[in-house]
Amino acid sequence: MTPLRLGLTGGIGSGKSTVAALLAARGAAVVDADAIARELTAPAGLAMPLIASAFGADFMTSEGALEREKMRTLAYADANARQRLEAILHPLIRQETLRLSELAAAQKRNCIVFDIPLLIESATWRQQVDQVLVVDCSSEVQISRVMVRSNLSRDEIEKIMHSQASRERRLGAADIVIFNVGLSLEALADEVCQISQRFGLSSAPHEATS
Repeated sequence: MTPLRLGLTGGIGSGKSTVAALLAARGAAVVDADAIARELTAPAGLAMPLIASAFGADFMTSEGALEREKMRTLAYADANARQRLEAILHPLIRQETLRLSELAAAQKRNCIVFDIPLLIESATWRQQVDQVLVVDCSSEVQISRVMVRSNLSRDEIEKIMHSQASRERRLGAADIVIFNVGLSLEALADEVCQISQRFGLSSAPHEATS
C-alpha cells in the first residue's frame, strides 16, 4: 500500500514540531526538513564545504559548523545571500528527504509526514504531498512563544515571520487546520487524535519508531 504523504507546515512558534511529535507517536514516519538542515550544517556536515567556499570561513564555528546567528543575520538582510544559501541546502535536503521517505515506504508506514516550514512558499512541495496540515495561531502568539523559547528579539522574530508565507496564504492552502491557541499539550494531543485515523494512524499514542 502506498503511504499517505502529509505535508505539515506552520509559521514559527505555531507548535508544528509538537504536532509532528504527536503524529510520530501514533505511527507516522516524520521527515523533518529543519532537522536535515541542521545535520547538513553541523561539523562535518555535507553542506559545510560548499558553504565555506561560497561565504568564507567567517561563517563557520571553530568546530566546523555553520555560524547560525551570523548567517541568519546576513540571510534576512540580503536576499541574494539567502538565495545562495538555499541553492546549496535545498538540493541536499531534497536528496535526504527522498532517502528517508523511501525508507519509510519500505517499512510499510501508513503515513509519511513531511515537516516543511516553507512548504507553502515552495513551487514544488504542494504537488508532492497528498494533503496539507497547517498548524495555525495568531501572530502575537507566535511572537510571544518564540521570545520565551529563544533569545531572539521581537524585531528578529518579525523579520523571520515576514520572510515566510502569510497566515492567510497558509490557511488558503490547507486541507486540515489545527488552531493552536490556548490549548494545553493534552488538548492539542486530543486534536491530533481526532484526525489521526484520517491518515491511517493509530488514534492512541504508542512508542514511536521513526
